[in-house]
Amino acid sequence: MDIGQKVLQELRKEISENEYKRYIKNLQYDTENSRSDTAIFKAPNILTAKWVSTKYGRKIAHLFELENGIKPKVEITVGKINNNPKADKISSTSIYNKDSKSKSTHLNPSFTFDSFIVGSSNQFAYTTAKSTAEKPGVLYNPLFIYGGVGLGKTHLLQAIGNYRMAMGDVVIYTTLEQFMNKFISSVQSRTMDRFRDTFRNCDLLLIDDIQFLSRKEQTQEELFHTFNELHSQNKQIVMTSDREPKKIAGLVDRLRSRFEMGLMADIQPPELETKIAIIEKKCELDGIKLSREIINYIATHMGDNIREIEGTIIKLNAMSTMLNQEITPEFAKNAIKDQIKEKQENITIDDIVKIVAKELNIKPSDIKSKKRTKNVVNARRIVIYLARNLTPNSMPQIAVYFGMKDHTAISHNMKKINETIENDENFKVLLEELSNKVGSKDIYIE
Repeated sequence: MDIGQKVLQELRKEISENEYKRYIKNLQYDTENSRSDTAIFKAPNILTAKWVSTKYGRKIAHLFELENGIKPKVEITVGKINNNPKADKISSTSIYNKDSKSKSTHLNPSFTFDSFIVGSSNQFAYTTAKSTAEKPGVLYNPLFIYGGVGLGKTHLLQAIGNYRMAMGDVVIYTTLEQFMNKFISSVQSRTMDRFRDTFRNCDLLLIDDIQFLSRKEQTQEELFHTFNELHSQNKQIVMTSDREPKKIAGLVDRLRSRFEMGLMADIQPPELETKIAIIEKKCELDGIKLSREIINYIATHMGDNIREIEGTIIKLNAMSTMLNQEITPEFAKNAIKDQIKEKQENITIDDIVKIVAKELNIKPSDIKSKKRTKNVVNARRIVIYLARNLTPNSMPQIAVYFGMKDHTAISHNMKKINETIENDENFKVLLEELSNKVGSKDIYIE
């Protein structure tokens, strides 16, 4: 696999599968014309070329930098796609050296504390990260930040690095996969002294996605000794993971205890207000104008993955520019309808019942029962409303689920709840919050 395809596979991990299949999968790295300072990809048509260049050009350049220490100019051209990549004669080894020394320049300069939107869901993680940056090796060492995908862990991790780089510190940022690959390569090439010199002679070591350390025995052994060496010198270590250390399967006890000896800070899914603030900030930074209605729609319907939300904003702006159309509510809804549909297809009525029951402190069995108490009827109507709007189920299908006679009962409930929405702003906000949580069911259902 050439470096270009490797970079696209890394990008795949950070975007929706739908976008990968529709756009990124169709790209092919041009090994013949690419150079160390210019990465060229061929796209099958002008629309794909412009869309990828606008939305992911900078990200692709950053991923190249993570691989070989050089941040190239990324060009997306239209050309014939070769279905036999092996036919490319020129190797990419000249611009990709696995033994190359890690550099602090791998940090994304846009990831700063000033550009991070703080809300109640991430306040603790933000505060501890900033304190760690201000007094490294003193307050919280190691600092272990964990939480779901796309919630801002990498942003905070690199914000610490950017802060310390500005202070003149030697900063090493790496993903666990990159650490492991460099370790294996160093063992094979008998250059372990160089590897250890890189990772043990720094002021700050940042490791992203530490959960992939699971059952990697040799890498765990090396990281254990690296950790001890840095910690004994009061050098700061910061790690991120999608789960806390005790939930990382196959992690040896002595390494787990090292991870837990400092401070663990979790990031929760953002509340609606924080998501709205993030969207507003992204629009401000990129000079994109979205109405309040569109911002609220994105915040309510796009789940909690901040990377996906930011990608959606970039997509809207790119489509608006290419099609020379204003971003109206209708335009926005039509542009992201496939992403919304993809999310809806993964939601079931059972998911909605569990979330509503938990939030309203009602038993799920009561919502599905024939009980007519006020709080149960209200919860049942909310479930019906969300099921109708967030799942592909028809009114007859929802009626069958609740054991109702026919779809007219569902229609009646929908009418009642729409009347409440019109007259009760607090109830409307509650529905938006519940809709938001249903969209991130994997986080909320215990």
